[in-house]
Amino acid sequence: MEYGTILGIDKRASRIAQGTVGIGSDDVDGSFALLDGVFEGGCNMFDTAHLYAHGDNERTVGRWVNTRGVRREVIIIAKGAHHSRERKRVTPEDITSDLTVSLERFAFEYIDLYLLHRDDPDVPVAPIVQVLDEHARAGRIRAYGASNWAHLRIAEANEYAEANGLRKFVASSPQFSLAVPTRAIWGGCTSMSGPAAGQEREWYRQNKMAVITWSSMALGFMAGRFTQGSADSPLGEFMRRAVGAFISKDNFERLDRAEQLAGQMSVTVTQIALAYILNQPLNIFPLVGCRTVEEFQDNLGALDVKLTQRQIAWLELQSETP
Repeated sequence: MEYGTILGIDKRASRIAQGTVGIGSDDVDGSFALLDGVFEGGCNMFDTAHLYAHGDNERTVGRWVNTRGVRREVIIIAKGAHHSRERKRVTPEDITSDLTVSLERFAFEYIDLYLLHRDDPDVPVAPIVQVLDEHARAGRIRAYGASNWAHLRIAEANEYAEANGLRKFVASSPQFSLAVPTRAIWGGCTSMSGPAAGQEREWYRQNKMAVITWSSMALGFMAGRFTQGSADSPLGEFMRRAVGAFISKDNFERLDRAEQLAGQMSVTVTQIALAYILNQPLNIFPLVGCRTVEEFQDNLGALDVKLTQRQIAWLELQSETP
């Protein structure tokens, strides 16, 4: 495993982070075995959210951390203030409520990195930054950032923080993968994939902000799990809509090139897809949603895959020769 740093967190952060959306009490033994194996593989950063499984996710992850006695070793990413069906919830009151409940579910005294799960551009940044800074100074969170916020909103928040002596956002979590979504994957989501997001990636590079990217495998598209007809298959409305965001001629060409390059380099396609992210000139930490320890071990191999700028441009369809 390789490690990086995230401002405000006094632990080294594993360059690959594990998502825990599938972790729950319906299979405690299986969940614990997966977390054990991933942790033993060197991963110490785990992504959770207040809304996952109506809180069961946080309770189960917290139980694993506490029973294994690894609280000082792991970095827990928690996300809150996601919108409900009734309203948007990016308010100081909702942030405080979600954070308080999450701490109780985890049975933790603090959360390492707290991310706002969605944004509401109609809410000024001032009260948002103020309440996050208050919780950080009280010791409830070590650092904070945003998931699915536009980089310009983060810049606005940090300008306000700097002008008022408050702590800044230190991390952002947008979607990023070699496959480029043709539309928003889910409501309120942001992506920094593809040529259209070049300025956004440059902003993260210049500001050296930690970027914890989700859906690194494009919901399994880069693992070859879908075909042209997948958007019309019986996946369930939720996943069908999400998968449909990646079904495009250009993305199948990107996948084909990743397969070609994987064959030439004697690695797996998923390793090429993950290496594409890891080889970006950013302080980047891709999130993976491995379902088995074997999948995680395969992902670790991506750390050894070094891609040239020419290969990256070819994968992106920006050139015709690798």
